[in-house]
Amino acid sequence: GAGTKDSTLIEIFASRSSEQIKALCDVYLTETEKKLSLDLKEEVSGDFSKALLLLVEGKRDESTTVDTEQAKKDAKTLYEAGEKKWGTDESKFVDILCQRSIPQLRQTLVEYKDISGKTLQQSIEGEMSGDLEELLVAIVKCVKSVPAYLAERLYESMKGGGTDELTLNRIMVSRSEIDLMDIRAEFKKLYSYSLYSAIESDLSGEHGDCVKALCGGDD
Repeated sequence: GAGTKDSTLIEIFASRSSEQIKALCDVYLTETEKKLSLDLKEEVSGDFSKALLLLVEGKRDESTTVDTEQAKKDAKTLYEAGEKKWGTDESKFVDILCQRSIPQLRQTLVEYKDISGKTLQQSIEGEMSGDLEELLVAIVKCVKSVPAYLAERLYESMKGGGTDELTLNRIMVSRSEIDLMDIRAEFKKLYSYSLYSAIESDLSGEHGDCVKALCGGDD
């Protein structure tokens, strides 16, 4: 329909593995008779589009081996593409963050902090804006901890007036048999109260009961 919910695209493609994204693309093709990558090309543009398409097309390395020297080189490349120069070369951030393996990126985050004195997240937030910033920050958060990122998304969905029920439902249902216990633990650590009590105070009736049942009780 009219308009694209970029925050939903960002959440899904930043937090899913290449294997999960491939399965998603296969089902999308079956359900819609269209390729997800082609539909995305019509909806998004620029470096944001390039980053999403790298993730959708499964370009991320799935290796579990960490090359420390490569991590140092990548950290230096990111520093020189952002903090060290006037203007930002966003394409370097896209190439590295959307294609290196998760273990490799964890080491790159460490090396980046050593070089720049800032975290990579701080640099991205200072150098970029809009959807590309949101996507790259989400990737960095997921490199550190997918459950912590999703706990934050759940908190945001219930913060302030009104509840973003689509986001709340999507995360609770899609992660219920994957890492919801870890998300609960991260939620408690981040916000000092339980996910169950947050849902209880935010939702009522049958919907609230269903979501609380997924949560599995207070902690």
